[in-house]
Amino acid sequence: MPTPSARGSRPPRRILSLWLARLSVDRWRRALAPDAPEARAPTALILDTAHGPRITAANDEGLRAGARTGVLLADARALCPDLVAVPADPAGDLAALEKLSVWAQRWGPWSAMDPPDGLLVDVTGAAHLFGGEERLLADVARAFARAGLAVRPALAPTAGAAWALSHYGPQRAILAPGDDPLRLLGDLPVAALRLDDDVLTALRRLGIKRLGELAGVSGTGDDPAAEAAARDALRRRFRNHRSPAANPLLRLDQLLGRVPEPLLPVVDRPMPMVQRRLMEPLRHRDLLDRVMADLSLDMVRTLEARGEGARRLELALWRVDGEVLVRRIELAAATREAGHITRLFAARLDDVEAGFGIEMVQLRASWSEPLGLAQTDLDTAAESHGTALAACIDRLSVRLGAQAITRPVPRASHIPERAQGWQPPLDPVPPAQGQLAFHARPLKLLDRAEPIAVLYASPDGVPQRFRWRGAVREVVRVEGPERIAPEWWRERSTARLRDYYRIEDEAGRRYWIYRQGILGDGRGGVPDWFLHGLYA
Repeated sequence: MPTPSARGSRPPRRILSLWLARLSVDRWRRALAPDAPEARAPTALILDTAHGPRITAANDEGLRAGARTGVLLADARALCPDLVAVPADPAGDLAALEKLSVWAQRWGPWSAMDPPDGLLVDVTGAAHLFGGEERLLADVARAFARAGLAVRPALAPTAGAAWALSHYGPQRAILAPGDDPLRLLGDLPVAALRLDDDVLTALRRLGIKRLGELAGVSGTGDDPAAEAAARDALRRRFRNHRSPAANPLLRLDQLLGRVPEPLLPVVDRPMPMVQRRLMEPLRHRDLLDRVMADLSLDMVRTLEARGEGARRLELALWRVDGEVLVRRIELAAATREAGHITRLFAARLDDVEAGFGIEMVQLRASWSEPLGLAQTDLDTAAESHGTALAACIDRLSVRLGAQAITRPVPRASHIPERAQGWQPPLDPVPPAQGQLAFHARPLKLLDRAEPIAVLYASPDGVPQRFRWRGAVREVVRVEGPERIAPEWWRERSTARLRDYYRIEDEAGRRYWIYRQGILGDGRGGVPDWFLHGLYA
């Protein structure tokens, strides 16, 4: 049976909401031994507040003893004097949720965190890989059960509807794309809209307790005039609330799919790591220092390729007897100096006991930051050779002229030809916006984009053949588009946007072209095509 993508039509959007209602308790329970007496005692996780310790979560025994979330510990102990109080770990819960969000990408291409105890996974077009949506939810429940975590999954076309079903709907609820959301969600409480507590209190005072009641106010009944007046009154009631969690009408529109809800995906960035598996175990310090120097050079090359510098480095030494020795250092600033890394670890290896020998050494950067390239060799060589960077520039300026010596600097602009400028080499670098990881730029950017004649293209598609500098080139591969809008604060309102494409011809040459404008944008006639750069 062909999938929706195979038929050429775009499949309806499906969002999987995962509610880990007992994340804190499950993490605490997993940290204990299986037969520990603490696991069977009434226990509550607490946080210090202005009015004293307050309960954030409790195990089953604690809940039966009267420990409820949000209750002061003193009040809970009045009901259960044997209640055990354990400090909560919100930072650990958030870190665990981040790892789970990456792990949950086995069910969809991307996932997003829903703190403090939820996940959202985009499973659009992926349910058939598991045998259907029901089997997908069953697989989710089995996977989390094996991990020792309790989960309530739900599927819906929007993130708001999926969240409402996972938190307040039946177990493993599914809202089909063609179903009426209010038919299944109308009886849910207004708390299913992810609203703040003060907004929920205001709605209860207005007599609105269910989603169906709020939907009747927002314009889904038989009297359009009365509903418009009621919606306008409710909008005025919350007109100063800008946050989505403080605006019930906005949350309702997001749940019904009338207003898009942006989600921030979690991207798994692999940690820079280098290692050496040794043919013979090491038992002497001089050999270990030599391996450490090689690992530092490998780490520097890895960080240079990523454009980053290390802030925290962890060195792991695997001994023959199975024990792993770990040494960790933190740096005041990001660095890519191999010698500096080697010297810092040299002081941490004095107490290493090799035992029967070390058979593997691993170095990883658990914390790294962007670090731009810097030319420091000339300044360093000035101490021994007397050739500083300033002296070199002075000599070149005298020989070639002051206007002939410049250097490129980034500019605060997303337009490619404006994103870089030239200035005297010793002038301070102006502030610039950060580089976005998905902005892939060609190795050579033309000073001025050259027009090309597109011989065949659909109105809004990519070129199949184009003529540039008198030669016709057949396009075999296309990647894009990357849309770049005009800078409205610099250009006129008639400026047209650009759609950039990375293309490759039959000879393997790669180009960076763009279409200026789209058909029917009201800012000109037929869009023009230009070639702006060349790849290696």
